[in-house]
Amino acid sequence: MSADKGITPRATDFSAWYNDVIMRAELADYSPVRGCMVIRPRGYGIWELMQRALDDMFKATGHQNAYFPLFIPESFLRREAEHVEGFAPETAVVTRAGGKELEEPLVVRPTSETIIYSMLGKWVQSYRDLPVLLNQWANVVRWELRTRLFLRTTEFLWQEGHTAHATSAEAEEETLKILAVYRDFMENWMALPVLTGVKTDAERFAGAVRTYACEGLMQDNKALQAGTSHFLGQNFARAFDVQFQTMDGTMDYVWSTSWGVSTRLVGALIMAHGDDVGLVCPPRLAPLQVIIVPIWRSDEERAATFEVAERLKAELTASGVRVDVDRRDGMKPGAKYYEWEGRGVPLRLEIGPRDVAQGQAMSARRIGGKQPVSLADATTVIPDLLDGIQTELLARARARRDEHSVRGTTKEQLIELMEGQGGFAYGGFCGDGACEQVIKERTKATVRVLPDPEFRSAEAPVRCVWCDRPSVTEAVWARAY
Repeated sequence: MSADKGITPRATDFSAWYNDVIMRAELADYSPVRGCMVIRPRGYGIWELMQRALDDMFKATGHQNAYFPLFIPESFLRREAEHVEGFAPETAVVTRAGGKELEEPLVVRPTSETIIYSMLGKWVQSYRDLPVLLNQWANVVRWELRTRLFLRTTEFLWQEGHTAHATSAEAEEETLKILAVYRDFMENWMALPVLTGVKTDAERFAGAVRTYACEGLMQDNKALQAGTSHFLGQNFARAFDVQFQTMDGTMDYVWSTSWGVSTRLVGALIMAHGDDVGLVCPPRLAPLQVIIVPIWRSDEERAATFEVAERLKAELTASGVRVDVDRRDGMKPGAKYYEWEGRGVPLRLEIGPRDVAQGQAMSARRIGGKQPVSLADATTVIPDLLDGIQTELLARARARRDEHSVRGTTKEQLIELMEGQGGFAYGGFCGDGACEQVIKERTKATVRVLPDPEFRSAEAPVRCVWCDRPSVTEAVWARAY
């Protein structure tokens, strides 16, 4: 597939390529409000499919949706010291409303732990009230200095889960359960392979005891934190006095979790799969999975190809495929192909007079490959083709990640890798935050995760990759978004 001259090649300028793909696919646009974005219907369609899949997963694990206010009393953030310190530079604060100064400033929601725990203090009295398993779909505001469409904007959309439990073990189990849900979604819906593991203290969520994360590798070999799940311990419960009577009659603070993913997942999808022609969308998250393009030269051929196209659309729609027909006149087939490829539609079906006569359509996969499809078998063959594209995208992304993962990294290799092609660098880590900071300053790389057992190297590292002191764990470093 040849490069589109209207899109900056990835190898030339990945950042410019990313913006070009968004614009050509009409996913989002810049807002008149600095740092904010307008999500266009095609981009929002991807987000809606993400929402639908994740919402089903959350409900299948016992969670219920709720909604909490956008405005949070400023004093609430101060109750959890580490939390307020972590978010203070990013908060937007309302000091005047209704034509007068407010008695207490209101923070525009950067995250909802504080206001949710103020409510849990009213709702939870006994162990019988636990667990509380809540999720909300909402917008949040974080005053970012450097913004990029989908990846980092002043206002963005997300889901945030918040749960309260009677024991530490139950809360920890919940934290890991959600991490697994996120990984399932990212790999089986987004076709994005991710590393999972725990964050270092320097990288964990402000106010958490432990933060677990899903980390993906983009095509420019930078990491993207795709989702996080936090074990909060009793930190917020103590700050908001959320106590309950235990089964033995004593009083204790609830143990809690929070977890979230956001519209940055759309950015991850773009950077994981897109090419120099435009967007490549995994079929499960493609608002339009199949586009049918009739081809004709005469009015008679037009009527015949449209009749077959519309009948095929109805059959595919009935079988659960998201499909449409390109009915536009005055536009050559090649121009239509070009447009739908840029928009990332996974599968194109071309129907010309010869195809009508032979009872077939010619299928063209967005990721390459053409084959005729019998119209009689279309409702079984087309879903199989879409499944094949989904599977291949995951395999390609996993192979790319593995190709750019270096194990047993030395100090010299770490420096060279981060100053060069990038990627995931596995190596020993002494666990010292000062050492971690030095590595960050020298290489601009951060510890993405201390990987879960299935991602660790076969041989545990013995020495720290940087200071050569004994290693206490293996870490994965990368430059990141």
